[in-house]
Amino acid sequence: MYTIRVEADFAAAHYLSEYHGKCERLHGHNYTVRAYAKGAELGEGGMLVDFGALKGRLREVCASLDHSNLNDEPAFAASPSAERIAKYIFDGIAALEPGLPLCAVEVFETDTSMARYEP
Repeated sequence: MYTIRVEADFAAAHYLSEYHGKCERLHGHNYTVRAYAKGAELGEGGMLVDFGALKGRLREVCASLDHSNLNDEPAFAASPSAERIAKYIFDGIAALEPGLPLCAVEVFETDTSMARYEP
């Protein structure tokens, strides 16, 4: 089995309306996002997926969130947790590139705190 990973980042603000604590107030993060593709067979050029193709799709989805208030995005139901952001990015990449063997997306709010979505 082969796995590849690409990384991108974006900056955005949010607040967690379903959480009671300091994160219920508006604040921001410099998010790091990692997307993974996995498969048993290599394609043309001995590659599972072209790094550039996967990275391009990841950057495209992240760009739509960059420098925004994530609470304004209806998909997050007014509480854009890292878990919901990871699923949103996964679904966005999958919609842009349906045949991609995408297997997971990780969203880091800090160097030590991340959420992972894999269907």
